[in-house]
Amino acid sequence: MSTPEKPPTPGGAPMIPDQRREQMLRQLRKHQVLSVHQLMEMFDCSHMTIRRDIALLEQQGRAYSVTGGVRIASQLHSEPSHQSKAVVELPQKQAMARLAASLLHPDMTVYLDAGTTTLEIVPHITALTGMTVVTNDFGIVQALADANHVDVIHTGGLLDHPNISSVGGLAAATLRQLATDIAFISTSSWDLQRGTTTPSALKVEVKQAAMQSASRSVLIATSSKYGTFGMYKVAALEQFDTLITDDALTPAAADSIRHQRIELLLATAQVS
Repeated sequence: MSTPEKPPTPGGAPMIPDQRREQMLRQLRKHQVLSVHQLMEMFDCSHMTIRRDIALLEQQGRAYSVTGGVRIASQLHSEPSHQSKAVVELPQKQAMARLAASLLHPDMTVYLDAGTTTLEIVPHITALTGMTVVTNDFGIVQALADANHVDVIHTGGLLDHPNISSVGGLAAATLRQLATDIAFISTSSWDLQRGTTTPSALKVEVKQAAMQSASRSVLIATSSKYGTFGMYKVAALEQFDTLITDDALTPAAADSIRHQRIELLLATAQVS
């Protein structure tokens, strides 16, 4: 991996920390990901200095640490389709669903937000008695079609074709008429600074209504989505009672989340 050229400094004077971090961001916008070693060479700094810079940029929501380096915070302009999401990170999603199941008990009313991760919770629900599932996801309804012992309520609303789910005001209106015990909320993008976001305005009202109707709200999202953001804000992480993700979340991100007194559960995927 080649090292990007060293950025110039005015008059050849040493950079102050703020200048260095701004130059680091400029290089990250160009290269997306840089290693700590590259940054040490680029700025003639120690490993500890670069790590401090990365930690500060992460606190600001401008860049995020990865193993051995840092990547720029990236904006999500559209969400992948249900079909494309269904084939990625399946072990992580199944592990997260097992953690979600630990929050369930018989005779609950559960909201499952549209998503391939929430779909993995379905087998754990069908193993219990007296359960009611509320969802805006047609795939979840289909998965429960033969589970005659589970009551199922679909929100209705405008069809989001790529995600095979309902969105918009009609779906949100249904949720406002209900009271659920727990809502599992999915997201395509999240971080500590911006909370949960989405590139789709029609999804915001549905997710917010589901959270407001629930006694307990749980965000369930893979760590690969951490550090990305969409145009529309849904909720701050502090608005969730629990956050479930996989154990690939960086220690720095996990520490920052727990520092805000947010319950964070990390799932370990089973390796076959």
